[in-house]
Amino acid sequence: MEFLKSGIKTVLGSTEPGQQPSAAETVEKLVDRVYSSTLLEDRRDACRALKALSRKYRIEVGAQGMPPLVQVLQNDGQDAEIISYALDTLCNVVTSEEFDEEADNPTVSVNVGEQFTEMFIKTPEHVTLVMGYLEEYDFRVRRAAIQLITSLISNKTRELQDLILVSPMGVSKLMDLLTDSREVIRNDVLLLLIELTKGNSNIQKIVAFENAFDRLFEIVREEGCSDGGIVVEDCLILLLNLLKNNSSNQQFFKEGSYIQRLAPMFELSPDTEDAGWSPQKVSNFHCLLQVVRALVTPSNQQQVVAACQRVMQKSRLLHALCEILMSSGVPADILTETINAVAEVVRGDRENQEELGRVMAPSSPPRPAIVVLLMSMINEKQLLALRCAVLYCFECFLFRNSDGQRAVVQTLLPSSASDVSALSTGQLLCTGLFSTDALANWFSAVALMHSLVENVALKEELLRVLLATPGGQKPITLLEQCTNLMQQERYRLQSKVGLLMLLSLWLAHCPGAVKALLETQGTMAYLTAQLCSNEHDEREFLVQGMCAFLMGLCIQFNDNSLAGQKREDISQLIIKRIGQESFCSKLAEVSRHEAYSRACKQAQIRAKSAGELLLDFEYCKLYKGLEALIAKLVSGFDVDGIELTELTLSSEASALVSQYKGIIRGMDAQIQTLQQSSKELEQENSELKEKLQEEQSLKAQLSDQNTLLKAQLSAAGQPAQPQAGGAPATVQAPPAASEEELNAARYQANMYFAENIRLTKELETLRQQLAAEKQRADAAQESLAATQKDQEDLLELLADQEAKLTRYETESSPNQVPSSHAQEQESILR
Repeated sequence: MEFLKSGIKTVLGSTEPGQQPSAAETVEKLVDRVYSSTLLEDRRDACRALKALSRKYRIEVGAQGMPPLVQVLQNDGQDAEIISYALDTLCNVVTSEEFDEEADNPTVSVNVGEQFTEMFIKTPEHVTLVMGYLEEYDFRVRRAAIQLITSLISNKTRELQDLILVSPMGVSKLMDLLTDSREVIRNDVLLLLIELTKGNSNIQKIVAFENAFDRLFEIVREEGCSDGGIVVEDCLILLLNLLKNNSSNQQFFKEGSYIQRLAPMFELSPDTEDAGWSPQKVSNFHCLLQVVRALVTPSNQQQVVAACQRVMQKSRLLHALCEILMSSGVPADILTETINAVAEVVRGDRENQEELGRVMAPSSPPRPAIVVLLMSMINEKQLLALRCAVLYCFECFLFRNSDGQRAVVQTLLPSSASDVSALSTGQLLCTGLFSTDALANWFSAVALMHSLVENVALKEELLRVLLATPGGQKPITLLEQCTNLMQQERYRLQSKVGLLMLLSLWLAHCPGAVKALLETQGTMAYLTAQLCSNEHDEREFLVQGMCAFLMGLCIQFNDNSLAGQKREDISQLIIKRIGQESFCSKLAEVSRHEAYSRACKQAQIRAKSAGELLLDFEYCKLYKGLEALIAKLVSGFDVDGIELTELTLSSEASALVSQYKGIIRGMDAQIQTLQQSSKELEQENSELKEKLQEEQSLKAQLSDQNTLLKAQLSAAGQPAQPQAGGAPATVQAPPAASEEELNAARYQANMYFAENIRLTKELETLRQQLAAEKQRADAAQESLAATQKDQEDLLELLADQEAKLTRYETESSPNQVPSSHAQEQESILR
């Protein structure tokens, strides 16, 4: 420090005794020296002093020194030392980190570096100027330029990305630095590219096509792959930036056979279990798994995901991931991320799903990996993140996998050939479903629900599942047991939510399941009591909304086969006991809940705490598709359980409805007329076709006869040929009447020719008539379609008006319709 003070004193000169200059005055003199000095050495010394002061007096140096430092970069490019001082000073000024020297300086704000960055990039030429010094080979200059650009990007990412894109060969200059033999430069460029490629697909594409993948894999291999240091992690983070949400780079990565180069990195060495996992190896492996997931995440384009999944199976990358799943000594966070990666690699791909189903755990006795994973899921001692990952993996295993779904349900059905002592997926799910752990209940209900997604046949099959009861009593069905558990007070809210999701998806599009639910004792009474209760807790509101949805499914998919439980009966129960408005309001509570918006975003289950696990993605998708339909269905019944009509409307409203009905009747008559005309045209068209076929057949016969006559004429006019051997042939004299017969045949042939010409013309005329009739028929069909559309529009308008009339009836007196509404109706009719 004394040396530094003496250096500054040498530059500024000595001061008067007892007069210590302030920091601002010192910086001002140094800035003036940079501006006014003609000697390069003086300017260099002033820049060195400014660099020393910039760590403690950043605001003073940045406010006064930025213009002269830029001037140095513009004019003194031939001197590497002064350029390095200027770049280092600017880097100290704009950096976002806080120096130890300025910790006790109250004038330094948190975002002072961001403010100076904004001042510096206000002139775009400044960034281009600094980019130019990347080509300088001098270590001090090149590294200072890289660090300055990195600081600028971290403060103003979007603005710097745009400036570098328009800078001549800007990205190419940065990519060239990855080949620098000096590791410090290379590592700094990696950090710069990580900041530069965040969230900008254009820069990501340029970097990828500048051979970034090859260079990154070379660096990773040189550094020791997953066993390497922090540089490997930086390379993988950059690789992740290039691939995430960028379909072009993902396609390029797949076509360049880079997936095959990823697979060997997941092979664990034999001494890994003994040596353990270092923190850096854990970080490297986590980044590797993130790269794999970036290629097959469900949010990517489906064709890219499918292609990458096939390559991962052929390159044995999936096999390597499954080996990690079954290995011992793997850290919990790596195991969790590996399960998520396996889930997305097999999701929707039948071959990959079958391969995962064949994986066996090294246990005694050997068990399928799926069974071992489910055992972890229902074990309350396991970490929450791990249990969520297992559920996500099981969901992906069943996604569009009807065989896998059937296998799960088959393990629940009675079978004499099965080994009762062996654990199966169905037994584990039932164990978790009836466990005392609320989280295990929820996980098992959701897992079982996914075995029924888009598979109505299995929903019917699951109705046959019987459960033994204590004391040797009569077995009960799985559905009946679920409804019994749902009605128990000791069953916690999270468990009830899981059961309600399972029952809702079970009942959707399955009238048999609806009938079975309605036959269970007390279920409808429980749902009605839930909807009539006045709970004010947010989670209770969610349960009420889910009960309303389940009740609506009993109406929507009811086949009316149960007496007293038909659609009209349940609707009347809702109207009299709950109320239509109250029912619709509570039905909408599901979509208002925070858990709904969280679950709708993605299929993967993410939760920081167990209390956040409430709704599942597939349930939200089902609810979203049927909620409006159920609300409309329930609103379409009146207090007597029949669909609303105009019986209770006032006389004026009934007159308006009658007018609408008159219009519709007229349009119906017009439609019937057009339909009759269309039928007549079709009949006439068919008759013309038959006549045309007859004429074509007659023409063919005439043509054959014509050909025969020509052959006869040719035979009659042919001279006699000499016999073989040179002997003269004996010529018989033709009969006297042969000339007359020949003339008669010629006359008959001419007649046939004339008839053929006539029939051809008549055939052409019939074809023209047929085309005209077809045009008339098409015009009639178009007119019919237009009339039907007008009728549908009128019906919709009528329904809308009836709804308005009903609303006005409830607001006004029974025998009076508001005048404004009547005027509106009359104007619509006009």
